[in-house]
Amino acid sequence: MLHKLTTRLVRENQTLVIEDLTVRNMVKNRSLARAISDAAWAQFRSMLEYKAAWYGREVIAVDRFFPSSKLCSTCGSLAEAMPLGVRTWTCGSCGTAHDRDVNAAENLLAAGLAVSVCGAGVRPQRRTPGGQSAVKQKTPRREP
Repeated sequence: MLHKLTTRLVRENQTLVIEDLTVRNMVKNRSLARAISDAAWAQFRSMLEYKAAWYGREVIAVDRFFPSSKLCSTCGSLAEAMPLGVRTWTCGSCGTAHDRDVNAAENLLAAGLAVSVCGAGVRPQRRTPGGQSAVKQKTPRREP
């Protein structure tokens, strides 16, 4: 199944954006350990990378500390804390209702496209040289 899925993904897409997760630490969670181990994420990633190299495609791995689930994909505001049990949430700034996984996918796509276009890494920076990072190129909205 992994071979078929990775081949289809690489053939159908020019750029693939994945999240670089620490599977070793995630397996320590007793309630998720079996499901995470059965998923074979490391094998999936390695197959995706070598098949992308064969087909001349690009695989971008977004850093594990990028707040893809907590970042509003509409306005860019960051939610304070979000435990794994929270599957849907509403942004406090713009009021948009988000599904956690769909919102994370939209944020990862935007971050991956920024890397593809700008060539910068996706990693949260403490101090951004020049004021803006490659992840968020738009100037922030000012509240009236």
